Amino acid sequence: MAVDAAARPVAPQGAGGRHADLLLHHADPHLLVVEKPAGLLAVPGRGEDKQDCLSARVQAIHPDALVVHRLDMATSGLVVFARSPAVQRLLGDAFAERAVHKEYEAVASGLPAGGGADADGWHTIDLPLGADWYRRPMQRVDADAGKPSLTRWRTLSRDPAAGTTRVRLSPVTGRTHQLRVHLQAIGHPILGDALYAPAAVQAAAPRLLLHAALLAFVHPVTGAALQVRSAVPF
Repeated sequence: MAVDAAARPVAPQGAGGRHADLLLHHADPHLLVVEKPAGLLAVPGRGEDKQDCLSARVQAIHPDALVVHRLDMATSGLVVFARSPAVQRLLGDAFAERAVHKEYEAVASGLPAGGGADADGWHTIDLPLGADWYRRPMQRVDADAGKPSLTRWRTLSRDPAAGTTRVRLSPVTGRTHQLRVHLQAIGHPILGDALYAPAAVQAAAPRLLLHAALLAFVHPVTGAALQVRSAVPF
């Protein structure tokens, strides 16, 4: 079952006007798929000023919603919530076992060379990642102690005049900041990336141009194939 254009805005109840509308892409008795805007935390942070977040906004409407996974604050796109502890465990296992197919879209600096792709145009970045302890929360390529990290990417379009390339990204593993670090490591950081891009690339966009555009997985209760897409906002 594919879900694309059926997304609808839902205003939180009892939010006192404090929250923007939520975009709900899929809802059933067992799970929700919601769109996170860029600049919003996925879960609460430390401090009173970091309590407004996607999970709080979703739970204002659906009190049974439970966190399954997260997106970086700067990244927009699709996030799944479970509606019971049992489904939360099943979805968590699916993410851990790489049974959830994820695709992102980004605009990267530069014009990557086209060589080395497979028959479908996908390239592979296979670089181990670990914490950059002196610049936390940043991550870095760490050949000695890093965890195996694998990203597939392909070119969607190139803009030679702007010196940018729109790419589709499919993370096989799910390390912190994986897509951002991997693209930076091959010389093509994402526009608007305040952590990993040089100043000129960071200033080239008003936000991080990275969006979680597709999630596909087997529904943990019904067994149906569920595919949810989100329109890229940049």
